[in-house]
Amino acid sequence: MKVAERLGSSHGWRLERGFLADGREVFAKSGVVSPLFTSEAAGLRWLGEVMDVPEVIEAGADRLVLSWVTTEPPTPAAAERFGRKLARMHRAGAGAFGAPWPGFIAELPMDNSPAPDWPAFYAARRVLPFVRQAAALTAGDRDRLERAVGIFPEISGPAEPPARIHGDLWSGNLLWSGGTGVLIDPAAHGGHRESDLAMLALFGVPYLDRILGAYQEEHPLADGWRERVPLHQLHPLLVHVVLFGESYRGQLMRAVDRVQALR
Repeated sequence: MKVAERLGSSHGWRLERGFLADGREVFAKSGVVSPLFTSEAAGLRWLGEVMDVPEVIEAGADRLVLSWVTTEPPTPAAAERFGRKLARMHRAGAGAFGAPWPGFIAELPMDNSPAPDWPAFYAARRVLPFVRQAAALTAGDRDRLERAVGIFPEISGPAEPPARIHGDLWSGNLLWSGGTGVLIDPAAHGGHRESDLAMLALFGVPYLDRILGAYQEEHPLADGWRERVPLHQLHPLLVHVVLFGESYRGQLMRAVDRVQALR
C-alpha cells in the first residue's frame, strides 16, 4: 500500500489513507500485534452479509486494511434508509448470545463466550468485567452496580432471540455514504437489538428520530424499550469510565439509578 495521508492515531493504532497497486483507495489501521484486527474483520464480514460496511481487504496480526468510505452529509432520507437496514440486520440474527471470535471495544478485550440468555450474557460478559476494571468507581458504586445486575432478569423486557448487533454503535462508528449509513469499528456479536439503539442515543446522532421511526416500521420494538435505554447504556458508560476515568462516573451512576427505578 502506498500511503497518501496519515490520519493520526486512535487508541495507539496508526491510521492511514492509501492506495493499492491496482488503484483502489483504502483505509489502514496498524500497530501492536493483537487479535483485535482479525476480530474486527470477522465482525465486519458478518455484519456485511446484511449491512453496508467497508470491504475487508487484509486482516493480520498487526494490520487491518479496508476499502475507503467516501463520506457525505447525513440527510433525513439517508437516516430513514439506515434505520430500515439496521432493523433488517438485527432481524438476521445470530446463533447465540456471543460470538465465535474474541471481543474488543476500543483496545479493551471482551469475553464473547455464549450465555443461555441475554440478561446472563450482559451481566457476565459486558457489565461485571468492566465494574472490576473501573478504577474510578468507589466501593459504594460497585455495590450499587452489582445490585443493579441482580435485577437484570426482571427488567430486561420480553425475551428475544439473539440479534446481529454492531455492539459499539455510537455516531463515530456510523459513516454517511451513498445515501445511507455505513458501519465501521464493530464489536459485533449476538446481543440485544435495543443495545445498538441505546448506543446511538447515548452521544447523539443526526436524525435519530428518523432512524428510530423507520426502524419501528420495519421491526417494531417491544413495549417499554424507551424506559430500558439506561439499562443498555450501562456497558458503554462503564467502558468510558475504564478508558477515561472520573469524568464519566456521574453519568454512569445516574444511569444506575434509572435502571433501579425500572424494578
